[in-house]
Amino acid sequence: MNIEIRPLIGYIMPMTLSHPDPDQIELANVLTALGDETRLAMIGYLAHNNEQEMTCGQFLGLGSKTVLSYHLAKLREAGVVNVRPQGTRRLISLRRADLDRRFPGFLDAVLSNALAISSPVPERVRDTSVHQDDD
Repeated sequence: MNIEIRPLIGYIMPMTLSHPDPDQIELANVLTALGDETRLAMIGYLAHNNEQEMTCGQFLGLGSKTVLSYHLAKLREAGVVNVRPQGTRRLISLRRADLDRRFPGFLDAVLSNALAISSPVPERVRDTSVHQDDD
């Protein structure tokens, strides 16, 4: 059996991550995703950071890269966060507009609890600059 391997020359296929469309965000999935203390703390960190994009490295106080990757996937699949690849980094932001439109007032209620869980905010989280070595 011969297998021919052809290299992809001239272009690199960009990595895309699937996110539910705003109208596909289901409350049950959001509640399940937010039912974990680490994930709740992660959205608390995002809120503490004025909901600016953050890198995965800024969440390292909550666990290892592997653990954070797992939790970010759960939040992304539920429609709670947006994860945007940028080179070797992943920029994470809260999908506030989508969640507020689907479930008015829900995110504010959850964030009041998440802010209490994620306090105090580690210095690494407060630094909103994006570093190449964060991931």
